[in-house]
Amino acid sequence: MPNPWTGKGNPYTRQEVKDRLRATINQQKAIIAAGAGTGISAKFIEKGGADLLIIYNSGRFRMSGHGSTAGLMAYGDANAVAMEIGEFEVLPVVEEVPVICGVHGSDPRRRMWHHLLKVKEMGFSGINNFPTHAIVDGQFRKILEETGMGFDKEVEMVRIAHKMDLFSIVYVAKPEEARLMAEAGADAIIAHVGTTVGGSIGVIEATCTMDDAIAQTQKIIDAAREINPDLFFLTHGGPINTPEDVRIVLDQTSAQGFVGASSLERMGVEESLTNLTRTFKSLTLPVRNRK
Repeated sequence: MPNPWTGKGNPYTRQEVKDRLRATINQQKAIIAAGAGTGISAKFIEKGGADLLIIYNSGRFRMSGHGSTAGLMAYGDANAVAMEIGEFEVLPVVEEVPVICGVHGSDPRRRMWHHLLKVKEMGFSGINNFPTHAIVDGQFRKILEETGMGFDKEVEMVRIAHKMDLFSIVYVAKPEEARLMAEAGADAIIAHVGTTVGGSIGVIEATCTMDDAIAQTQKIIDAAREINPDLFFLTHGGPINTPEDVRIVLDQTSAQGFVGASSLERMGVEESLTNLTRTFKSLTLPVRNRK
């Protein structure tokens, strides 16, 4: 539905986003959601045909040459960074694809309902729970949960977003987290199987094998589907990096698509800039120009 002020597609209602994704599946195509940390990334990811654009605070670190995990650290205000990237870089250049805002749902300084109102007013069509404590484990995860900054805050954030008619596409790492998010009204579940492998600043070894990633993805999908069979199911991370990797997961699970941040934005830049520069540097001077 065109924006009445600009004639462009953004923003969309929750149902409009769902209808767009359902149309993609009906065309027997995989849903592709892509992280965008800069306007130039967003512009050309949209041109490539992505179904959704997601703004993460980690995109700023990623496109500054740092690992995406920096987005989980206290190197900046995650919610403010995502809003800034959206307002000044991505939303002004995106023509038609729904743009999703990464929200740090456990931020104790935010009245979450108030922050989500600002997200919606900005022109985002939905939310994603990043940074997420779903991918934090061990003693530190236990401390976060016990001190009021746990995953339950992200679930509550999704519940509020649902009431505000914001589409929600969420990361989970365990089946029980998938159930909680489905009960809260999430529209799409992303099975997060670890930090993306590869490239100059990705992890060297996956936290799981491809077989493990496939098994975990399906367990997460099955758990969420018990609550709501009409959800969209996507995969992300770990050894799932290239289009060929995604093809394997789609063939062996019930996943309907893929979310790529490092896999699309960072890897694309690393490879293309390296190869393009090498091509320029392969140029040689004619003899007459060597003096």
